[in-house]
Amino acid sequence: MLNEKLIKKYLPLTQTTYYILISLTSPLHGYGIMQKVEELSAGEVSLGPGTLYGALGKLEKDGLIKKISEEENERRKSYILTEIGMEISRREFERLKTLVTRTEHIFASEGYMNEEKGI
Repeated sequence: MLNEKLIKKYLPLTQTTYYILISLTSPLHGYGIMQKVEELSAGEVSLGPGTLYGALGKLEKDGLIKKISEEENERRKSYILTEIGMEISRREFERLKTLVTRTEHIFASEGYMNEEKGI
């Protein structure tokens, strides 16, 4: 059974946390996570090591991700999303999708979604 209290604690996710979680649908080590987040966000989110490892520590402690291996030199730790981490990511995706679906008509009907207005 999923911990609803923990799920509510995390939602809504920050943009950075969302990208970190989504990047871990397959195992990655720290540098790989930084690259994947930058790729997924089209360069909008760029993580430094301090930010990333602080976030990974908290996410691991709370059980959203888990360490799956450490290479011999112990500097490369690989992580993967847990079941609760996937559920939180899925709920955030649904939340964002709902926001867009419920409001896109406002921008479309008012002509806000054209290049002349910069949107």
